[in-house]
Amino acid sequence: MKKFTKHHLPLKETMNKKTVTIIGFGRFGKTLLKLIQDDFDVTIYRRHPASSAGSQIKKEKMLNQVQHDKTFTSDLQVAYQSDIIFYAVPIQAFESVISEHKKYLRDDHTLIDVLSVKTFPEKIFRKYLKNLKTQALLTHPLFGPDSSKSGFENLPFVINKFLTNDETYSFWKQYFKKKKLHVVEMTPDEHDRLAANSQGVTHFIGRMLEEFKLEETPIDTIGAKKLQEVKEQTDNDTWELFMNLQHYNPYTKKMRIALGVAYDKLYNKLIPKQANNDNLVIGIQGGKGSFNEEAIMSYLKKNNISNYTIAYLHTSKNVLRALSEGDVDQGLFAMHNSVGGIVMESVEAMAKYKFAIIEEVTVKISHALMIRKDAKLSDITTIMTHPQVLAQCHETLQRKYPNLEKTSGKGELIDHALVAKQLNEGKLPKNVATMGSKILAELYNLTIVEENLQDAKKNDTSFLLVGR
Repeated sequence: MKKFTKHHLPLKETMNKKTVTIIGFGRFGKTLLKLIQDDFDVTIYRRHPASSAGSQIKKEKMLNQVQHDKTFTSDLQVAYQSDIIFYAVPIQAFESVISEHKKYLRDDHTLIDVLSVKTFPEKIFRKYLKNLKTQALLTHPLFGPDSSKSGFENLPFVINKFLTNDETYSFWKQYFKKKKLHVVEMTPDEHDRLAANSQGVTHFIGRMLEEFKLEETPIDTIGAKKLQEVKEQTDNDTWELFMNLQHYNPYTKKMRIALGVAYDKLYNKLIPKQANNDNLVIGIQGGKGSFNEEAIMSYLKKNNISNYTIAYLHTSKNVLRALSEGDVDQGLFAMHNSVGGIVMESVEAMAKYKFAIIEEVTVKISHALMIRKDAKLSDITTIMTHPQVLAQCHETLQRKYPNLEKTSGKGELIDHALVAKQLNEGKLPKNVATMGSKILAELYNLTIVEENLQDAKKNDTSFLLVGR
C-alpha cells in the first residue's frame, strides 16, 4: 500500500491510512475516482469483469490515465476488505446492492453514498444497518463528468452526518473542504426539497428541450446558448438517471405539477380573450347540417346569444385543438348516446387536452339514409357514416340492408355531414350512401331513401359545450 505524505494529507487526517472501494464504475464512478485518487489506495468493484481483449485494453488505458495503483475486482469479498465503501450505483439499484452486500459489512466500515437523492438512501441504510454498528455518511456531489472537467474547486457538495461518529464526520467534512469543494451541510429532507427545484427542474427542462428538438441557430443569444448547454449537459446523463431523479425524490412530482400549472398560466396569457372581437367563435365536431349544429343552435337560442360564428371542424380532436390554440372561444362535441353509448372519438380527444365544461346539451336524434341524386338504391354497396350512427342503427340496418357494407370515413370524413357534402360534390362515388339528419339531404341535394332508422324510439345524444 502506498504511504501518504505531508504533500497530501497529514497522517492523523488519513485515519490511519484507510482504504477505499468504489462500488460501481459508471460516469460518476470515474469522476469520484478522479476526486479521491491522489489520497487513497482505491479498489474498484465491477459486477462483471473485463471479458474480452478489447475490454482489457480499454481497462489498461484507463489505468494508465489515472496513474495510480488500483485493483479492479468482481469479487465482493475483495471489495469489502477496504475500510471505506463508496456507492456510485444507479439510484434504482441501491437497495438491491445494499441488500446483497449486507453480509460483507463490518462494524468498522464507513459507507458513503453519492446518490442524487437523499431521503431514499437514508431509508435504505436505516433498513439494512438496523442491528449493525457500521457507520454511514450521506453525500451528494452536485457535479458530474461535464461540470468537473476543469477541476473541483467551488463545486457544491452536500453532506449529512447521518450514522457517523464525530471523528469520522469531521474527517470527511474537512477532507472534502481540502479538495476545495463547496461543502453544504443539510438534512436529507431539506436536500430533496431543494434539489427538486434545482437539479430536478433543470434535468426536466433539459429533457423537454431535447424532446422539443432545440437546435442551434446563427442568431442565438446568450440565453439561447445557455439553453443549449442545459440540453446538452442533461442529455449526456443517462435516461435512467433522469427517471430516478424524478421518481426517487418525493418532491419532484410537486415540481412537475407546479411547472405544468405555470406553463398553462403563461400559455393562456398569450391567447386573446376572444378569437374575434365582434363574435363568439364556437368550433363544433360536425359539419353544416350535423346534429352538432342542431345542438349548438339550441344552446344559442336558449341563452339569447346572437353574435356568434360557427366553425365547422368535423372532429372532436380538431375542436379541442382549436380551443387550446385560441382559434375558437368555445367548442362542442358529442359525448354520449342513449343507444350507442360513449363517443370514443371524443374520449380519445379529451385525453389529450385540458378544458372546462360549460354546459351539457341534449338533442333527440333521428337518422335517415341518403344517396346521390344520380344514384339508385340498387347502385349502393356501402353506407359511410359516423361510428355512432352505425351503433345507433345497428339492428335496423342488419335487418333492412344486410348486404351493404357499413363503414366510417378516415380523418375528417368520420363526420357524416362532410360525407354528404362530398357526395354532392362528386368526391365520393355514387355507390356510397350516408346517414344522418334529413337536413343534410336538403343542404346537399341528396335523395332520402328511408327515415327513422335508429333502433330505439328514444334516441338522445348528449353534447358537451366546453371552454378553456
